[in-house]
Amino acid sequence: MNDNRLGTAVSPYLRLHADNPVDWREWGPAAFAEARERDVPVLVSIGYATCHWCHVMARESFADPEIAELLRRDFVAVKVDREERPDVDASTMAAAAAFTEQLGWPLTAFMTPDAHVFFAGTYSPPTPVGGHPSFRQVLAAVVDAWHDRRAEVDANATALAGAIRQGAVDAATPEGADGAGADQGLPSVDAVHGVVDTLLQAEDTVYGGFGGAPKFPSAPLLEFLADAGADGVAAAHPLLERSLRVIASSELTDADGGVFRYATQRDWGVPHYERMLYDNAGLLAIAPRDQARGIADFLRDTLRRPDGAFVAAQDSESTIDGRRVEGEWYRRPLADRVALAPPPLDDQVLTGWNGLAIRGLAIAGARHGDDEMIALARSAADALIAGHLRDGHVAVRSSTPRGSSSAPPTIEDIGLFAEGLLELAVVTGEVAYAETARTLVDDGLSGTLAVDPVLAASGTATGEQPQTAMRSGTVALANAALTLAALTGVEDYRTAAASLIADRARTGVGRPLGHADALGVALALQRPSREVVVVTSTESPGAVGSAVAMRRAAVTERRPGTVTVLVTPEQARAWATANFALLESRDALDPAAYVCHDRVCALPARDADELAAQLTSA
Repeated sequence: MNDNRLGTAVSPYLRLHADNPVDWREWGPAAFAEARERDVPVLVSIGYATCHWCHVMARESFADPEIAELLRRDFVAVKVDREERPDVDASTMAAAAAFTEQLGWPLTAFMTPDAHVFFAGTYSPPTPVGGHPSFRQVLAAVVDAWHDRRAEVDANATALAGAIRQGAVDAATPEGADGAGADQGLPSVDAVHGVVDTLLQAEDTVYGGFGGAPKFPSAPLLEFLADAGADGVAAAHPLLERSLRVIASSELTDADGGVFRYATQRDWGVPHYERMLYDNAGLLAIAPRDQARGIADFLRDTLRRPDGAFVAAQDSESTIDGRRVEGEWYRRPLADRVALAPPPLDDQVLTGWNGLAIRGLAIAGARHGDDEMIALARSAADALIAGHLRDGHVAVRSSTPRGSSSAPPTIEDIGLFAEGLLELAVVTGEVAYAETARTLVDDGLSGTLAVDPVLAASGTATGEQPQTAMRSGTVALANAALTLAALTGVEDYRTAAASLIADRARTGVGRPLGHADALGVALALQRPSREVVVVTSTESPGAVGSAVAMRRAAVTERRPGTVTVLVTPEQARAWATANFALLESRDALDPAAYVCHDRVCALPARDADELAAQLTSA
């Protein structure tokens, strides 16, 4: 009898599997208790709603009644949405690395009832192909090992769990470092600058980007190049510009401005057609005006809900002429698409991913003088504050029109949302966003985030894994704390920021692809802090006049270690009342700009030229 329990799930990915003949369970203690009672292994299948190969494996294997019967008899089958449960995904992925170098989704892991992985892989075909066993063969081999070599299975699973635990401990224990910043465990500025040379050596000088196929937009890596260029590394900006140009001009960018997840070919051809919020949001923070405008249009027209929040992604597949096909809708001209049903959306609203979008829209809107981008950021922030926060704290990681997920918020949600709110606060002058962000940063630094009970009991909770595509929540939390240090004068925030990213930054010097986002924060921590406060009566960055010229001069350059706040006199008073010490006594002159180092300020500049001169000399 089919006892599939996914029909009432909040996750769109789980609901896609609600009609499978497989007796799927959601992740949780009950599934592992059942496995313990029956003395069978747990099959954990991890994917997400817009994943093409997840769709393929579902059609080929999970819709097969014979495979469903094998799973019902010999396993407890658990479906996990990696977007809803990044904690489960990260821990499982860490263990899967012991079995395959080709990590990705769908991820198939086999666990003991104690949630210790003893075998894992990715997509398995329905029949053997090129030396890769079929899914049936994988299942048969696992069952054979479980029954006939049980002691070996248990020993290996326990050893792997112990290695993962030790790795998590080692990652949380700062080591010494040579050169400047060693007292904080940070890599030296010279070492961080040297990463640009490493990336130059890795650049594909024929087609652009880094390495061969597949090629990803890698927004965190490109943002590091922007930071390094602003910090004086001459080669960084040209490398960044070449990379952004090829992304914008290649098949990776759709005609409507949205960017696909990756290209399968070295020449950036044949995209993997799904479009993720995080890729597009990350590129917004560094893209030139036209490219940023195209991405913002895609977010507004495709991923934005009526309440202002952004959903997670758009699928690679659509239904055309009654057939489910990958990429065909995107390959047609924009005018021809109107008559066709578009690829479906992953309708999850994720707190962290929306924080990343708010940050990107706020930065791009201020830099390019685009009021609509800032308005989009504001409406997303308001929607998340209303729907995902309780008493100022993140209570919901994921929600859909069907309700809120019970999945616990993660460091990704705390850090990325706090960072996004701070960026929005400093470009709009709205102190309420900064106050909420301060609460979130304090939550993140408290170390009291909930840990999944299954992972906690198994000892395999690993925290965030290296990511090539999306800014780390830990890095975002560190950068938000560093911004708060400048705004409040509380040095504990700066100390906390250094502690959060020291290990990641040291690793990033040698392996920048997965840790590049930490390198920009490492630079900021080792530069004299610079605070810029612009006080004008004109609130709109897109208005005309000398006040706006001062605002534009202030936001044109964003270098590591600089925090820029744009306020009216009334807003400056509100910030000061809320204990943001940088804004104290900044309401007397209008217009005026204050360029400060460690909150020691030069005489106020009264026009854009004077401000530009102070910024250039600082």
